[in-house]
Amino acid sequence: MPPPAKFITELTGCQRHLHAFLSSVVWNIADADEILQETNLALWQKADEFDPSRPFWPWAMAFAQMQVKAWLKRQKRVPIVFDDRLLEQMATEALEESAEMDAMRRALADCLQRLSAGSRDLIATRYEPDAKVNDLAAAHKIAPKALSERLRRIRAKLLACIDKTLADGAFA
Repeated sequence: MPPPAKFITELTGCQRHLHAFLSSVVWNIADADEILQETNLALWQKADEFDPSRPFWPWAMAFAQMQVKAWLKRQKRVPIVFDDRLLEQMATEALEESAEMDAMRRALADCLQRLSAGSRDLIATRYEPDAKVNDLAAAHKIAPKALSERLRRIRAKLLACIDKTLADGAFA
């Protein structure tokens, strides 16, 4: 029987955070990818043990820690430099940072919606892969320096909005 929808939603929602934690431990993206897959498999196999009334993220992090330990033991070429206490501390910090980053992402999404459509489109276009200020300036028929200043003002407005939103506790 497949896991419940809540389990799948929680599992997919924490992938970025699990990968960030794993990458901070093993430093190699390919190895982090491998450990993430092993973690996902272990979580999937234990899906029936998940209690939906409890937070998923700490439960998933415990699996990630176990998979890191197993991976480190299998790696003969990599000296084990993490003891259990250090790994636990890193996991705890990752959990705390994850909550903070989620709040910042939600605040950013909210603040982006508060921008004018033109400002929102300009920011979105600027952060597309391979976007260049000179090309954007030419497309908007303004000088690159003027476009850079406009982008700076938009980013400052976004930052002020995010800071205020977080200070108000809207996404805590």
